[in-house]
Amino acid sequence: MRDCECVFCKRSTLTILVANDFAFAIRDKFPARPLHTLIVPKRHITDMFESSAEEREAIHDLAMLCRKNICDDDPNVKGFNFGSNIGVAAGQKIFHAHVHLIPRRAGDTELAPARSDRKA
Repeated sequence: MRDCECVFCKRSTLTILVANDFAFAIRDKFPARPLHTLIVPKRHITDMFESSAEEREAIHDLAMLCRKNICDDDPNVKGFNFGSNIGVAAGQKIFHAHVHLIPRRAGDTELAPARSDRKA
């Protein structure tokens, strides 16, 4: 790992849930919903369009495992939002690629807007 100020590159400061050769999963520090999970490539890249096929497959593998673990932890989870914000205009806040896995439950309200100056 290169000398980097990126929060996701400082893995020793993170509580990693699961990992594989190319990616790791952590809980979101500011969750949209309980058990909101981030799946992050280990290599420092800005967005998912820069990821390799191996990284995308590793992220997908972790997403499947995290999905199962979340459903086991909370049987009220009935669906998921799964995606990535790419670029400032899309609401990206940390410029290290990552995918959000957001559990949804019956009766959830709409998600908050990506930017605080926009209405949902």
